[in-house]
Amino acid sequence: MSIEDDVALLERVPTLRLLGTTALRMLAIGSEQREFGRGDQLFNTGDQADAGYIVQRGAFRVEDGGAEVLAGPGALIGELALIVAMKRPSSAIAIENSTVIRVSRSLFQRVLESDPAAARALRDELATRTSQLASDILMAGAKLST
Repeated sequence: MSIEDDVALLERVPTLRLLGTTALRMLAIGSEQREFGRGDQLFNTGDQADAGYIVQRGAFRVEDGGAEVLAGPGALIGELALIVAMKRPSSAIAIENSTVIRVSRSLFQRVLESDPAAARALRDELATRTSQLASDILMAGAKLST
């Protein structure tokens, strides 16, 4: 795939779309492509998380305890790892031959440092999500206590 194809794929990811074309181009240029065969592990629960992965083709089963999600083309797996050092709370396994774009946390942070407008847009989105999550938790708590 070309850099333009990678930028187009990154634009499909809601969180990354906020960053704008210049930042996405820097991410596409600095990232790396990895291929996985069916049954290959993208990562395991407890691994150090130092990157996020955008599925180019194929699909992954992401397992978090008992929950399971399928992630196909355009999905961002491990989004929080782009922002904070942590251990993986889930595992991801290729369910068919698949390709991902690996975006390291260090690259992502360099892009944000070089593009303050992109960093502000991401901060605002994360603040909105956090506020919504807090509201959802309060609502669920209120329903449980009645």
